[in-house]
Amino acid sequence: MSDASPCLNCGACCSHFRVSFFWGECASAGGTVPDDLVVQINPSRVAMIGTDSKPTRCCSLVGDVGTGTRCTIYNQRSSVCREFEASWSQGQVNVDCDAARAAFGLPPLEQPVYDLDLPISA
Repeated sequence: MSDASPCLNCGACCSHFRVSFFWGECASAGGTVPDDLVVQINPSRVAMIGTDSKPTRCCSLVGDVGTGTRCTIYNQRSSVCREFEASWSQGQVNVDCDAARAAFGLPPLEQPVYDLDLPISA
């Protein structure tokens, strides 16, 4: 089993959902998200450019959904992005992850199967 994140070959969530969060996460307010990558959606919330209208695609996503993607501001991303987890990453399904994948014709992620007969290495 690979330890690589399934997100590296996906990017569906970044191209399906509006990524909105409290404006205080922007760099000008002491946060980490670059100000030039957001648009204000109401007095207290901003959204990543590209996720505020359809078709949706975050301006920080590069690559092709389903084959290879990455976030250009990964270390500066918002709490919404930090908290979104791929299905099974914490041992349970994430229906939002599966819905985003389905929107791009991708199958849901499968629960990992561990071979309990393999010796444990130190």
